[in-house]
Amino acid sequence: MRVDVITIFPDYFGPLELSLIGKARGAGLLDLTVHDLRKWTSDVHRTVDDTPYGGGPGMVMRPEPWGQALDAVGAGTLVVPSPVGKPFTQADAHELASLDHLIFACGRYEGIDQRVIDDAAARLPVREISLGDYVLFGGEVAVIVIMEAVTRLLPGVLGNADSLTEESHAAGLLEAPVYTKPASWRERDVPDILRSGDHGRIARWRRAQSLLRTAARRPDMLAAYPDEFLDKTDRKTLAEGGFQITPPAVAE
Repeated sequence: MRVDVITIFPDYFGPLELSLIGKARGAGLLDLTVHDLRKWTSDVHRTVDDTPYGGGPGMVMRPEPWGQALDAVGAGTLVVPSPVGKPFTQADAHELASLDHLIFACGRYEGIDQRVIDDAAARLPVREISLGDYVLFGGEVAVIVIMEAVTRLLPGVLGNADSLTEESHAAGLLEAPVYTKPASWRERDVPDILRSGDHGRIARWRRAQSLLRTAARRPDMLAAYPDEFLDKTDRKTLAEGGFQITPPAVAE
């Protein structure tokens, strides 16, 4: 996958040299280039912002350097982190991971002149993405988060691909609690069932814990979970945990 990141703070992306993203780059699985937007300015002060039309606080990023920067990096899918974007999900990460070329535009101040987004949308797929209902200083930290979510889905990046199928959000539920050695720590023991060797019972326990954790922490996820994916045991688990689940529809 090719990735171009355009920003006024290239040094912000030093962490992308580390950990599994760094290894993915070293192995040739990820071709990542970070560009300084000021490269495409023409004045001595390398100006990238100006006051907003219509008045109001803050500054807005000018369209000229952005237009030249996007022209220079070529065709791809433009991803713009923005508080007005669509909330980012694991499904979005999978979609982006399937693409050959991503271009990230890191806005600052009050954002990027809307004409930049409109102009790009006339010739490129554009995705405006929000990490949540809050505002950051700029798009850089959001790009790092999205890059982490996307890169780990690329073939060959994770040593054990099974990790992708058992983690939170992969199947519409939160992951069950995990444990490792020692078996007892500060008078807290690993659940006996995880040490039983009975893989069927372990799978059922993990399923139950996943359902209960999702119901308690993300009822919105459980509400969106397909009704047909809940069997009688699932429903009993949730009912015993004090969670009300809509009964399965009865065919007339």
